[in-house]
Amino acid sequence: MQRILVVDDNTEICAVLHEFLTWKGYEVYQACDSATALQQVQAVRPHIILLDVVMPWVDGIATLQEIKKIDPSVCIIMLTAVLDEPLAKKAMALGAYDYITKPVNLEYLEVVLMTKIATS
Repeated sequence: MQRILVVDDNTEICAVLHEFLTWKGYEVYQACDSATALQQVQAVRPHIILLDVVMPWVDGIATLQEIKKIDPSVCIIMLTAVLDEPLAKKAMALGAYDYITKPVNLEYLEVVLMTKIATS
């Protein structure tokens, strides 16, 4: 079973993604900030991480860099409410697999997840 970590400071988004991904058969974990996310990465070793770009204290880009130090092979999909092309390019250059804008299109997210899993 694929383990997915959802990292977002918005509890409503976490709840929606948790419900959807659980329903699709994934083992889902949540974190509301960078520090908790880094702890979860070490404890759970998720296969895929859905990571919010804008979070308090430490943003998603810095968190992406720290996660890649812990597990360079983990798939990270960035989530953001604002499309920022230079930021998206930076995230991809740092190892993000995809960059998805909110509100998250769940059908598109499912395709991205299935594609990543099929090619792993």
